[in-house]
Amino acid sequence: QVQLVESGGGSVQAGGSLRLSCAASGYDYSGYCMGWFRQAPGKEREGVATVSNGFTRYADSVKGRFTISKDNAKNTLYLQMNSLKPEDTGMYFCALDMERSFLCNWAPGAYGRWGQGTQVTVSS
Repeated sequence: QVQLVESGGGSVQAGGSLRLSCAASGYDYSGYCMGWFRQAPGKEREGVATVSNGFTRYADSVKGRFTISKDNAKNTLYLQMNSLKPEDTGMYFCALDMERSFLCNWAPGAYGRWGQGTQVTVSS
């Protein structure tokens, strides 16, 4: 059974950095689409970044500040977040789409496996 476990969230001041990790177990996920999504209170879950086979995609709001990467040997997905802003605050989730290995979906509903989330809070 595939399990995704996020870590690395926390509280930082604007301009700070955090690195989120998502450890995957139970399956070799290396060939599939994976992504980071976030949800702020009262808002819908939104895509932050996706990656598959070296191809990455970012939300316009995080381009140039966030970097998604995978370490296939460790079965771990990362999200390096720099120059954080208060509007980046939310619960961050990693997700796995075992139906696609390229042209990753942006819609959260396309992802069938989710972690429990890790909270990121950015204060001004």
